[in-house]
Amino acid sequence: MTMSIYRLCNGIRNNVSRSSSLTFSRLMHSLQFATVKAEEISGSKPAEVQNLVHGSWTKDGTWNTILDPLNGESFIKVSEVDERGIKPFVDSLSKCPKHGLHNPFKSPERYLLYGDVSAKAGHMLNLPEVSDFFAKLIQRVSPKSYQQAFAEVFVTAKFLENFSGDQVRFLARSFGVPGNHLGQQSHGFRWPYGPVALITPFNFPLEIPVLQLMGALYMGNKPVLKVDSKVCIVMEQMLRLLHACGMPMEDVDFINSDGKTMNKLLLEANPRMTLFTGSSKIAEKLADDLNGRIKVEDAGFDWKILGPDVHEVDYVSWVCDQDAYACSGQKCSAQSLLFMHENWSKTSLMSQLSDLAGRRKLDNLTIGPVLTLTTKYMLDHKNQLLSIPGSKLLWGGEELENHSIPSIYGAIKPTAVFIPLEQILKPEHYDLVTKEIFGPFQIVTEYKESQIPMVLEALERMHAHLTAAVVSNDPLFIQDIVGKTVNGTTYVGLRARTTGAPQNHWFGPAGDPRGAGIGTPEAIKLVWSCHREVIYDVGPVPHKWQIPAAT
Repeated sequence: MTMSIYRLCNGIRNNVSRSSSLTFSRLMHSLQFATVKAEEISGSKPAEVQNLVHGSWTKDGTWNTILDPLNGESFIKVSEVDERGIKPFVDSLSKCPKHGLHNPFKSPERYLLYGDVSAKAGHMLNLPEVSDFFAKLIQRVSPKSYQQAFAEVFVTAKFLENFSGDQVRFLARSFGVPGNHLGQQSHGFRWPYGPVALITPFNFPLEIPVLQLMGALYMGNKPVLKVDSKVCIVMEQMLRLLHACGMPMEDVDFINSDGKTMNKLLLEANPRMTLFTGSSKIAEKLADDLNGRIKVEDAGFDWKILGPDVHEVDYVSWVCDQDAYACSGQKCSAQSLLFMHENWSKTSLMSQLSDLAGRRKLDNLTIGPVLTLTTKYMLDHKNQLLSIPGSKLLWGGEELENHSIPSIYGAIKPTAVFIPLEQILKPEHYDLVTKEIFGPFQIVTEYKESQIPMVLEALERMHAHLTAAVVSNDPLFIQDIVGKTVNGTTYVGLRARTTGAPQNHWFGPAGDPRGAGIGTPEAIKLVWSCHREVIYDVGPVPHKWQIPAAT
């Protein structure tokens, strides 16, 4: 990232609320599409978010007003469809056949179409005016530092570049196996599901929906997309950009609704596959409602183990702080539980982590509002943890000072609570300690060499296995921990972290047959296609053929 990006981070509180004249029409004469100016989401005039169905933008539904997470003002109006308004979406999805909009035998030119769309969209997101627009738009609805928001745009652009040109059709690569006799060959193909659905959360309002949406489209599916209403304006704008880059307007439906309405839509439209990214509780309900036709990237109570070999304390401290508190801890891959070998407690690690947490300020959004939990909820959880024998507050544990964040959201300082390992494992404490707090909150514990089996027991009992980190350069230690755990995205080595954007590697959980992936060809093929076998058997018919005896 260039120094100019770092300079833009300075004084970001002013940047995210200041009016801007950015419009996409200035960026490329050949691309004309509607956009939202920054002043429209600065409180003077609420921006409006529409729905997309049957290839047309609509305002049908009830207007839901979204409050500015920084000051509580009304700043976005979302046209939300209620249960009475889902019929157009049901009809649109039902028009897509099970064999999809394209497949290896039908409309293969659409693979090339989406290679071209990806190339153009990736180019657009790399334009400074466009990347800055989306970074600031992300900041306004899901407050995070400019650097974190820009990284989301950067990763999305790289993903689109990765699947430009011929890369989309390479996702549908088939294989052939010789048959039993002349004229017989069996071929395996990647096949679309046809009508599908995507439900994505608030914390990465561009990256997660774009990567999953494009994967669905690449493989030939017709998706209906629902993004959390608090941040749906980001994806509405991205869809308009994709249309300008050549994506047919009928290929994607975009719905804004509450969860109850979306659940009814899924039951009536009966999509062949649904991708859900979000809480484990909702994922389990959807799995039941949809008879298992679901892929899930659910909640993650993610762990990091600092091994017995101590190296580069300054660097490891910085990574731990980033993993726990970047984006105010609102990452599904955030560091939730830190296992610290006793050798690390003899270093300056804890004091450095406390200092780094103390540097985070609301002014530059290195700490900010928590959009799914209230301040009281998180502080009550802290107090419950402190009732465990031997526990202590390491830092934080207080409400942010001098803020105007509305009470429907959370506002706490970066927080860490120490809990002895033997107390974590007690049945009466384990569920409380491993309860995911989707905010700037982590548990810290310490272990001795002889307690490694206890650490592994704590990991075995967890129900979500998304990301993990083993910070060690000892290959035998790494081998032991990795061999006895299951987290789908696990970083190992001195530079190991729990939070890594899925630009160049698979990202997703393991240990669950419903587990989804994101970011790579393997993830796209797993989530958005199934296997179909076509056996060619064209002859010649054997000479002197006769009906065989019954068997």
